[in-house]
Amino acid sequence: MLLSLKKIPASGTRLLLLAIPLLFPLLSWAIHPNAAGFRAAVVKVDITPEKHQMLLGYGARKSTGVYDKIYHRIVVMDDGKTQFVLVSTDICLVSPSEYDKVAAKLKKQLGIDPVNFWWNFTHTHSAPEVGPPGLPAIFLGDRYQHQFDTEYTEMVERKLLDGIQEARQKLVPARLGVGWGLSQANINRRAKDVDGKAYLGMNPDGPVDRRIGLLRLDREDGSPLALVSNYAIHGTVMSGSNLLISGDAPGVVAEYVEQKLGAPLLFINGAAGNLAPIYSVYPSPQAGKLSQFRVLLGDKVLEANKSITATTSDITLKAAGLIVETPRKPELGWTDDLKNYTRTTKAGVNLVRLPVRFLQINDDIAIWSAPLELFCEISNEIRDRSPFPYTFYFGYGNGWLGYLLTAEEMTHGGYEVTVSPYTPAAAKDLTDSVVNYLQGKK
Repeated sequence: MLLSLKKIPASGTRLLLLAIPLLFPLLSWAIHPNAAGFRAAVVKVDITPEKHQMLLGYGARKSTGVYDKIYHRIVVMDDGKTQFVLVSTDICLVSPSEYDKVAAKLKKQLGIDPVNFWWNFTHTHSAPEVGPPGLPAIFLGDRYQHQFDTEYTEMVERKLLDGIQEARQKLVPARLGVGWGLSQANINRRAKDVDGKAYLGMNPDGPVDRRIGLLRLDREDGSPLALVSNYAIHGTVMSGSNLLISGDAPGVVAEYVEQKLGAPLLFINGAAGNLAPIYSVYPSPQAGKLSQFRVLLGDKVLEANKSITATTSDITLKAAGLIVETPRKPELGWTDDLKNYTRTTKAGVNLVRLPVRFLQINDDIAIWSAPLELFCEISNEIRDRSPFPYTFYFGYGNGWLGYLLTAEEMTHGGYEVTVSPYTPAAAKDLTDSVVNYLQGKK
C-alpha cells in the first residue's frame, strides 16, 4: 500500500518523517529475522548451600562443610530465530520429573519451549540432593529413608530461572567455533576377574573415550565469552568418606580453566557410565590428588581451545527431540513421578520411554543428549557413524533414567547392571534411533 503525504496535515507529516528511520530496522527484522545476527550470553550462579545437606552419590550421608563452591553455568544462544538454553550444574543428577517441573516454569515465565532447554549435570558425587530421588529409589530404596530438602531445591530452581532470565538480557553479538581435544584423565572402571565378572575398579584395556569436544563462544571483538567442554568422566575422585561439598574433578577443572581464560566454562559430561577418573574414590581431595586434574584435563581443554582458529557469526540453531522406546526389565517397578516415561503395550510389555534431544549447529555440528548414564562404546559408535564431523554426546541430560550398557557388558554383571532398568536390547534400540535421525539430517 502506498501512502500519500499530501493527505496528511503538516504536523502529521513531520511526525511520520521522524518515525520512518525508527520503523525501517523493525521492518528489516520482520523480513529478515536473522538480520540481528548470532548472539550469546553466559551467567554463572553460585548454588553452594549455607546449611549442611544430604549428598547424592554413594550411601546416604550429610555434608560437614565446603571444599569448593558449586554453580549453575548458563549459556543462552540466539540465531535470531531460535533461542537455546544450555545449563551445566555442579550436582550429581536429578529425576526427569524435576527437570519437567523447572521446564514448565520456564515455559510459563519466559516462553522457552522445553526442546530448547537442556539441563545437564556434571555428576559430582560430592554435591547436595536436588528434588525427589526418582528412579534410584527403585534400585536403592534403603538409601532414601529421608525427605529431600525442599528449601534447597527451591533455591536451586529459583536461581536457575533467574539466571536464564539474566542471560537473555545480556545477549551480545557473538561468534562460535568448534574443535577437538584429547585427555587421558579417565579410565574404564569395569575391572574383570578370571570368572568374567565385572567389579568397580580399573580396566586399562577396556573401552574408553578420551576426546574433548569443545564449543567456543567469542564476542565480536574476539574476546572469550564462554567455553563448553564435553568430556566423559565420573565425578568420583572423592569417595563416600568425603563429607565436603565439591564439584569434584569437573568443578576443579572448570574453575581452573576460567581463571586462565577469563571466561566461564560449562563442563558437560559425556558417556561416563563405565569411565572413572584415573584417581578414584579417595577419602579426601588431597588423597585423591584432585588438584592434578587441572593439568590432566584442564590444560588439555586450554590446548584444545588454542587449536580453534576459525569462528563464525553465521549460525543456525535447530533443536529437536524424539522418544526411543525400549523394553524394561521384567518385574521392575516404577515411580509415580515418572509415569510419563513408561507405557505398557497391549501384549503386556513394559517399555521405558527415553527422551532424546538433538541440537544441530549449521551443517557440521550435531549434539545429542539423553537422561542416561551411558556406556562409552555406545556414544563412540554413534559418533563414528554420524555424518556430522563434530558429533557430541551430552550426558546426564534433563534427568537420570539409569545406566544403559551394551548387550555384551550386561553378560558380565556388576554394579551398573543392578541399577539399570534396561534389557540387552536397549543399546541397539538407542543406537539405531539416534544414528537414523542424524543420517536423515544430511
